[in-house]
Amino acid sequence: MGAIVGGIILFVLGAIARFALEFDLPGVDSATLGTILMGAGAVLFVVGLLLMLRSRKTVVNTQEAPGHRVSERRDPPPTA
Repeated sequence: MGAIVGGIILFVLGAIARFALEFDLPGVDSATLGTILMGAGAVLFVVGLLLMLRSRKTVVNTQEAPGHRVSERRDPPPTA
């Protein structure tokens, strides 16, 4: 979950640097820095989503008896 939040924060900081700020540092363009931060934030957000989806596993338990079949699906508790 930390990677998702970090990606959002980086993206927002990049958008602020790209569209709202104009600063003058030698060798640093605010628009380029903002674009780089927004790209890094987007990549970090996607990686966080992929890691979160990959770690989710569903347990299926099926029991059969004469005349009927029972299936139970449950997600294991989240690990921190």
